[in-house]
Amino acid sequence: MNTGALITMVLTQGIVTCFAVYFFYRVLTIPPRQEPDSFSENDGEEVRQDAENK
Repeated sequence: MNTGALITMVLTQGIVTCFAVYFFYRVLTIPPRQEPDSFSENDGEEVRQDAENK
């Protein structure tokens, strides 16, 4: 393997690894969304029923 190919391979693997680490960090550090605390906040939404309850 010549020097140019080795440099290209190492740079490509380094860039891909950096992107993967960055996006894993972004996903794992986002704050959770606020969920509604009661059913009164969901009055405008349709009630979904399971197949068993029909």
